[in-house]
Amino acid sequence: MTDTLVVDPVDDSPPTPARRPRPPAGLFRAFWRWHLYASFLVVPVLLVLASTGLVYLLRFQIEPVLHHDLMKVDVPASGSRLSYDDQAAAVLTAYPDGRIAAVLEPSAPDRSTDFTVSTAAPGTPAGEDATIREVYVDPWTGKVLGALDPDHTVSGWAKRAHKDLLLGTPGQYVMELGACWAIVMAITGYYLYARGRVARARRRAAGAVGAALRQRHGRTGLFVGAGLLLLIVSGLPWTIWWGGHVQSFATDRGTSMWSADPGAQSAPPTLDASMPHSHNVPWGSGKSPVPESAPSAGARPVGVDAAIASASAQGLAHPMTVAVPADRKGVYSVMGYAFHAPSREATVHVDQFTGQPVAQYGYRDYPALAKVVDQGIALHEGRRFGSANLVASAAFCVAVIVMCLSGPLMWWRRRPRGRSVGAPRGRLNLRTGPVAVAGLIGLALVLPVFGASLVAVLALDQLVLRRVTPLKSFFNVV
Repeated sequence: MTDTLVVDPVDDSPPTPARRPRPPAGLFRAFWRWHLYASFLVVPVLLVLASTGLVYLLRFQIEPVLHHDLMKVDVPASGSRLSYDDQAAAVLTAYPDGRIAAVLEPSAPDRSTDFTVSTAAPGTPAGEDATIREVYVDPWTGKVLGALDPDHTVSGWAKRAHKDLLLGTPGQYVMELGACWAIVMAITGYYLYARGRVARARRRAAGAVGAALRQRHGRTGLFVGAGLLLLIVSGLPWTIWWGGHVQSFATDRGTSMWSADPGAQSAPPTLDASMPHSHNVPWGSGKSPVPESAPSAGARPVGVDAAIASASAQGLAHPMTVAVPADRKGVYSVMGYAFHAPSREATVHVDQFTGQPVAQYGYRDYPALAKVVDQGIALHEGRRFGSANLVASAAFCVAVIVMCLSGPLMWWRRRPRGRSVGAPRGRLNLRTGPVAVAGLIGLALVLPVFGASLVAVLALDQLVLRRVTPLKSFFNVV
């Protein structure tokens, strides 16, 4: 059988110009490329933040299970709880070299009283190189149940890792940098989801390898992206560079992110400086100055119970935390944290000799900016809207962990073996994406740590990757 040659009739019409790639396609690949490279920094940071954040969110559920012998007590059929002063005496009997720095009221009848005890090393001045222990007492019997090092509990470890990756100041900068690039991840992720929905549907219909995983990754990202942006914004006040500099900027203009105290510049003592673990101090009051008592010859401290009664008369909410004075000039700083209602949090400073309030500071006294930040932090910590906030925050942490695992898995499945990193070949410029470029510049100005890293990335791209042929090929530079 022979082939038949078919000759088309002559077409005198002008040739159709070749189609140029549509700019959105180039922008899609550019966004995909930024999304991939940002993930190299963001995924490890977010994985730590989400894991430790989940543990810290559930600390009140986790720790009583792990340390039920210390934190839970049997409620007798009859009788009354001992006074805090009697419980404190039992603690000092068990720890004669210690000083009670704080007392945390039990949150329920079957919970123990938590005493923060500071013990200075032999031969050192009080307050220097002190060992901190949380000592638990049965409030019904006065029995000292035992002690924990708060930095070495599961939630204590999670809190420290969440703050700085257990690396100190360098870790705080890495955290801030990862949070900034997470904004890029979220925005590019939304763009990729919207622009790539047709291609994903086509691959899923064809039964392509990894299509189902990519679909789940995108749908999970719809929930994660918005929450991520919200948590980043509410967490920025904690960051080492942005938080500190914005606070100084606000202070210079007569306001503050946390209190009327100008940017933590006041002379000690401040409220959080009086507590060995300032996570027991309301955020907005932490940098507020602490007044002094007026000691008189022969006067004796009124005790923790009298201080709580005085603060309760001022309307503070239970359970309270009491910072115990370290010397005769100090005051009892009684804090009503109002866990699920930040607008009710307040601190009453009680003269240790008269038992009378000498100062009161709370949410109603915060500057407007501090109120906004305080509400955002309560939302960040899963306590703004009660159990619903806690459940949503916990689900969000799990979703972030899923995203951090599914993203690298998708890359691993599609990566070219040994030839390159497999990054999409796309380039962002003013022609393909003027709005995106303007957004990057704006983000760099608002978040200077991100801006500095962006300059470094662009310099690396222009001065190294484009000039070294193996690197240019490996990173798919266009």
